[in-house]
Amino acid sequence: MTATIKTDKPNTKQAGKLSGHLIAVASGKGGVGKTWFSITLSQALAKQGKKVLLFDGDLGLANIDVQLGLMAKRDLNDVIEGSLSLEHVVEHYAEGGFDVVAGRSGHGSLSSLPLQRLNDLLQQIRSVVPKYDAVIIDLGAGIDRTVRFIAAATDSTIVVTTDEPTALTDAYAFIKLSHAAGHGDNIKVVINMAADIKEGEGTYNTLLKACKNFLKFSPPLVGIIRQDKRVKEAIRAQTPFLTRSPNSETAMDIEKIAGNICENVLT
Repeated sequence: MTATIKTDKPNTKQAGKLSGHLIAVASGKGGVGKTWFSITLSQALAKQGKKVLLFDGDLGLANIDVQLGLMAKRDLNDVIEGSLSLEHVVEHYAEGGFDVVAGRSGHGSLSSLPLQRLNDLLQQIRSVVPKYDAVIIDLGAGIDRTVRFIAAATDSTIVVTTDEPTALTDAYAFIKLSHAAGHGDNIKVVINMAADIKEGEGTYNTLLKACKNFLKFSPPLVGIIRQDKRVKEAIRAQTPFLTRSPNSETAMDIEKIAGNICENVLT
């Protein structure tokens, strides 16, 4: 279960050393709220005093900038082409309190990068990680080679899923492949769009049972996010959810997850 947030938690930027943790956010399929979660988690961590970089790692269908209403002057394509280094395409998103590296939507060449180019990109990402408490990579949906290659290079991977059978099946497939490749210990689970906490726990237990039975492995639950129609409203308005609906139950759920990550991951 998620940890209780302590509102008097010290500001890491002032209180001590940055932890430099690289976190991938993945899902077996699209439509489970992965990008929204990545954005909202970044804002929640920033509110808790963490220095955060959100990296759009969906190399073919990037949309973090769309959800935030950003008009990025520079993006990941400039890095891929070699015209700029990664640190020069970082932009600060003042409303959310975190930094962003925007992607380039619809640019097919990014999604089919050869492994050496992907490795070069990961090296650049690793070079900026020590400047932050957390670097969050919003991966593309699915379980293709690029997604798994990037996830394998991170310190932690949060798999976001819902109660839909296809979402659970695809989340399990991602976990299975990661576990087979030796990266299962880094996997954590978030249940999104739950009708209530009890239903979310049931969804997690369904996934957990499959992992125990077939993989002999138990990925931990980071938290449950309750469904809220205001999420779609915030996305349409291109406004961060914690800015638009800060007192909602869903906002509380995200902030509990951020507290859990602060206490158990960013250490």
